Amino acid sequence: MLQLLLDLFADAADARAPVAPMLPVSPERETAAVSNASGQPESSAQAATLKIADGPAIDLNDALLPAQFEHPRANRTIRFSHAHVAYEFKRGKRRTIGFQVGADGLTVSAPRWTPLGEVDAALREKERWIVTKLREARERHARLEAARIEWREGAEIPFLGEPVVLVIDPRQRHGRGGAVLVPGDAALPGVPTMALHIGLPQTASAEQLRDTAQAWLMRQARRLFTERLDHFAPQLGVRWQKLSLSSADTRWGSASADGSIRLNWRLIHFRQPVIDYVVVHELAHLREMNHSPRFWQHVEDILPDYAERREQLKGELVPRW
Repeated sequence: MLQLLLDLFADAADARAPVAPMLPVSPERETAAVSNASGQPESSAQAATLKIADGPAIDLNDALLPAQFEHPRANRTIRFSHAHVAYEFKRGKRRTIGFQVGADGLTVSAPRWTPLGEVDAALREKERWIVTKLREARERHARLEAARIEWREGAEIPFLGEPVVLVIDPRQRHGRGGAVLVPGDAALPGVPTMALHIGLPQTASAEQLRDTAQAWLMRQARRLFTERLDHFAPQLGVRWQKLSLSSADTRWGSASADGSIRLNWRLIHFRQPVIDYVVVHELAHLREMNHSPRFWQHVEDILPDYAERREQLKGELVPRW
């Protein structure tokens, strides 16, 4: 029977070993510093268009109805030409007015002495940027919610870019708490061609189903990542020493000069070409602990289409657990 739980993290790497810049997950928030304490703009407003997923770019001037955005801790509002924005306003020890757009909405920070009129002027200076980022954040949140997994029999999870249906199977040969991938019916269009049979009773809770599926995915991640590290390391002329699995929300991977590699196990949801890009990226850091032109040349030597794969990685949507 396959081991249920993985050893997620190996012994900590030597704290003195240099660590390469980590490969980040797509950012959750955008920030901008837009004016100085006197209210003079530090940079001009950025003209922007809104790109809806799988749709055309839309100029904000084409919007017919004002959008509504409200931060859960909103204490001020502003009415733009195409949006009404309730935002969180904070004062502190800073020299500029700054904007931050995240999952909750817009947060504005200003020096303690800045008049509210200058804050409003700065907001209007960056109206297009703010509204665009708020719309993008809302769209991203909607996509994330659509990707949330409902842990029940018949639910689907992505594995190497393909949907896998979950089947509760108390009789499956790997026993209680185990899981095994079984080919599905490829002849039926729209039906996943793989099923993950999980050895749990029909009365199993959603948490039990989730934990067993996650343990299986992590085993597959360690197996595949090890295989790909072994495949690409000789091509780069490097040796990796240790693989750790990460569950970080903001990083896909990192590398240390002592040969330690850390990869996010959630990469197993994605297609192998995308996984290979992250693996090569981290191995290349064993040659160059930076993102210099020499570093990217090492990556390109192995993956001539790395730029395309990098964009594919940015577009991947991580399922919500």
